[in-house]
Amino acid sequence: MDDDKKLTGRKNVIMCVISVLILCVLLFPLYWIVVTSLKTEKEIFQIPPTFWPKVLNTKSYAAQVGSGDFNMFKSFANSFVISVGATLVAVVLAVPASYGIAKYRFRGRKLMMLGFLVTQMLPVAVLLTPMFIMFRNMHLYNTAGAAILADATIGIPFSVLILKNYFASIPKELEEAAYIDGCNRFTAFLRVLIPIAKPGVMVCAIFSFLYAWGDLAYGMTFIIDQQRRPITAGIFNFMGQYGTKWSYLTAFAVVTIIPVALIFIFMQKYIISGMTSGAVKG
Repeated sequence: MDDDKKLTGRKNVIMCVISVLILCVLLFPLYWIVVTSLKTEKEIFQIPPTFWPKVLNTKSYAAQVGSGDFNMFKSFANSFVISVGATLVAVVLAVPASYGIAKYRFRGRKLMMLGFLVTQMLPVAVLLTPMFIMFRNMHLYNTAGAAILADATIGIPFSVLILKNYFASIPKELEEAAYIDGCNRFTAFLRVLIPIAKPGVMVCAIFSFLYAWGDLAYGMTFIIDQQRRPITAGIFNFMGQYGTKWSYLTAFAVVTIIPVALIFIFMQKYIISGMTSGAVKG
C-alpha cells in the first residue's frame, strides 16, 4: 500500500512526464529516419532542418522496387529465408541440447555450459576466417546455407542458456506421470516438456530470428552475389565514393525495420513472459 501511495498525486504526474520525455528521446531517431526518407536530397541538407518534408518524395521507395543492381524487396526475401532457416536450425538443435544439459548429470556438463557462454563473447571477426574455410570446403560458399549456419551459431548458445532453466524447473514427477500413461522418453519430451517450455522456445525463436535479420558481417562475407545477399548488405549500395544517397538509404532502413517492429508488437507477450520466467527459474 505504501508503494501505491508513492505513485499518486504530484509524483505520479512527474513520473509520467519523465516517461514521456524518455520515450520521445528514444523514438526520435526512428521518426527522423522516416521523415528523411520522404525528403528530397536538397531538403535533407537544408539549414535549419525541417521536421516534416515540404514535398513528399516517394521516389526513394519506388526506385528500389524496379530492376537494377540492387532490389530492396528481393533482398528482403533473402533476409527472410536466411532468418527463418537460422531460427529453425537454432531451435531444433537448442531444444534437445538444453533438455539434455538440464535433466542429465554427466562429466563435462559445467564445461559445456562454459563453452556456450564463451562462444557468445567471441567477436564475429574472429570467427569469419575459420567459417569461411569450412563453408568453402563444404561447397556452401556464396549460398544462403552458409549464412543460415553462421547465423544459427549466434542463436544456439543463447537458446541453450535460456531453455536450460525452463527444463530444469519442470518437476520430475511430470515425466514419470507421462511414462505411466504410456509415453517413452521421446514422446514425453514432445508432448509434455516442450509445451510447458513453450514461452522459452518462443523467446529463443524470436531472438534467433532477430539476430539473423540484423546480421551484416556473415551476409557480406559468405555471400558475394548481390542478388543473394540479405537486406542488411544493401546499405553499401547507397554509399558511393563521391557521396551518399541519404533518401534512398533511409528508405532502405525503414523497410528493414518493419519486420522487427511487427515482431515486437505482436510477440511482446511471449518476449516479456519468456524472459522474466527464464530469469527466475533454475
